[in-house]
Amino acid sequence: MDTFALVVTIGVALFFTYTNGFHDSANAIATSVSTRALTPRAALAMAAVMNLGGAFLGSGVAKTVSEGLIETPEGSTGMGILFAALVGAIAWNLITWYFGLPSSSSHALFGGMVGAALAGGTTVYWSGVMEKVVIPMFVSPIVGLVVGYLVMTAIMWIFRRANPHKAKRGFRIAQTVSAAGMALGHGLQDAQKTMGIVVMALVIADVEDYGDPIPVWVKIACAVMLSLGTYAGGWRIMRTLGRKIIELDPPQGFAAETTGASIMFTTAFLFKAPISTTHVITSAIMGVGATKRVNAVRWGVAKNIVLGWFITMPAAAVVAAASFGIVDLAFL
Repeated sequence: MDTFALVVTIGVALFFTYTNGFHDSANAIATSVSTRALTPRAALAMAAVMNLGGAFLGSGVAKTVSEGLIETPEGSTGMGILFAALVGAIAWNLITWYFGLPSSSSHALFGGMVGAALAGGTTVYWSGVMEKVVIPMFVSPIVGLVVGYLVMTAIMWIFRRANPHKAKRGFRIAQTVSAAGMALGHGLQDAQKTMGIVVMALVIADVEDYGDPIPVWVKIACAVMLSLGTYAGGWRIMRTLGRKIIELDPPQGFAAETTGASIMFTTAFLFKAPISTTHVITSAIMGVGATKRVNAVRWGVAKNIVLGWFITMPAAAVVAAASFGIVDLAFL
């Protein structure tokens, strides 16, 4: 039964990674597709490959997820908590994908972990949740908004005398690089979050010990599933990010993607903080768009997106808690 529970939990974790891929593929490529810098299929293929590469760039985020947020007891209860956390995260991913809302897969996972842990009567490391999840949840969009505005302002000043048509062609080419950076950062951040969950499951099952290196097969499995999900695409969310917030041109798309990628790499390597790629790129798009004129950004759409950010963690927590209740009644 323990082996079966472990296999099922890892399988559900990999499915979460797949939903994360198609849910968040828009983060990396929506701006490039909307400005016609890349065709949709070429952009998705590029993003899938870069996601795969990004997953192998570090392990700090995975360690934060596996060791710093909740305590998972050994045995069936701990495995049930992980399973319920993943169910909560997957449910919220699918709901927001259906409505085309670019919510955070990361915060759906964290909300699921907290909700399942509370329902399972185990310890939530609130200091870790505050420091590694809640504070970055508020700070990263503000940083994305401000840095996006500043980067776009700098671009407008540097190229103020350039021929507009030539500049746009050049930035359309440059967007290939900036979109690749976004996809690499997405792999660095989001694949590691699932690696952390799989490591927790292995520790609960007494297959691994705390502090052991992440097994290579775990890295490969999570990276491949994220890449497959990314290639499957998330067209509903792509429309929201690429068109509904603001109509982007190539310089704006380059500025937004460069901002998002820079923040993701900085937080992963310097702070080992699992930030939301969705929050960062969405706020960067808003900041970039505001340089054109403040009312160029469709703030009504932006408001709905921000509301979705605040709802994500508690919503996933409620679903996860209910899922744990069902698992507890049926199997524990």
